[in-house]
Amino acid sequence: MIARPYVLLSAAQSLDGYLDDTKPDRLVLSTEDDFAEVDRLRAEADAILVGAGTVRADNPRLLVRSPALRRDRRAQGLAEQPAKVTMTTTGDLDPAGNFFTVGDTAKIVYAPPGVADGVKHVATVVDAGNPPDLGRILDDLGARGIKRLLVEGGGGIHTRFLTEGLADELRLAIAPFFVGDQKAPRFVGPGTFPRSLELAQVRALQGMAILEYRATAEPSAQDVRRLREAVALAAKCPPSATFRVGAVITGADGEVIATGYSGEGDPANHAEEAALAKVKGDPRLAGATIYSSLEPCSDRKSHPASCTRLILDAGIPRVVFAWREPPVFVDAQGAEQLKQAGRKVVEVPALAPEVQRENTHLRWR
Repeated sequence: MIARPYVLLSAAQSLDGYLDDTKPDRLVLSTEDDFAEVDRLRAEADAILVGAGTVRADNPRLLVRSPALRRDRRAQGLAEQPAKVTMTTTGDLDPAGNFFTVGDTAKIVYAPPGVADGVKHVATVVDAGNPPDLGRILDDLGARGIKRLLVEGGGGIHTRFLTEGLADELRLAIAPFFVGDQKAPRFVGPGTFPRSLELAQVRALQGMAILEYRATAEPSAQDVRRLREAVALAAKCPPSATFRVGAVITGADGEVIATGYSGEGDPANHAEEAALAKVKGDPRLAGATIYSSLEPCSDRKSHPASCTRLILDAGIPRVVFAWREPPVFVDAQGAEQLKQAGRKVVEVPALAPEVQRENTHLRWR
């Protein structure tokens, strides 16, 4: 399986969280020292990604400025400049812009089929789905040998990487002033942010505060992706007076080996039960992860064995779920029982509201 690149988000913002103001000229937030550090980050990257909105609004060059850093790249056998990457839904890109014309390096545009044909003569255009799928983009970049990706915005791009759990690191430079304009672009917009960030370093740099964060090891970006697939499966459940749940089982390599949802195969089946029935006795279960939108049940009346017991009997070592089962029918102890049995249990409560929306027919509050 091809590894996706390590993703570092980099942004400079005002004290009140804005990337710019609404005046015609670009608001300069960074100092020269900050620009120099970002230049180093560019030199360490295999590719730099910005959204099409940033390409249109800022006409960025996206180049390593320092001759010394460029020499270092050449000495390592790398291209003098990292590749430039953008993604667009509309294809509204100027082939005469700096992104395409400045710098002897690869330019890659990810877009829905056909919409970016106007820049095919100056860039490699790749079908990324409609709308462009970030996971698909990262897979393609990994296949192209991109190991480290620097994402420089704008706000919509940062929001997508964070809400989809695809950011590994964040460098945030805080300028010591306020913008105070609600119409100005923000660092991130509203959304569900499933991966926690840990503060790794705080320092002062020429009047700016530099905050460096690392994404926590768990849940991983793959966990978020697979858990969202489990949540989506709940929509397939037939009408029910109980919980609507989806489940996904992956092997040690991360590939899906079975899925299930409540009521599949038997009206009384739970999602995990339906998925496990498809891979009973499969040796891949010894290294598997089961993703369930709801905490596996620890007690039930519909069938003899709880989902917790089925998971333990199957030998699955790792369980990831979004929503703790509320005390609607029983006092659930699934997570505790799994942990006591030595299983790794990862809870992603940020995704719980998505599960709750599929279960509004129940009263749990």
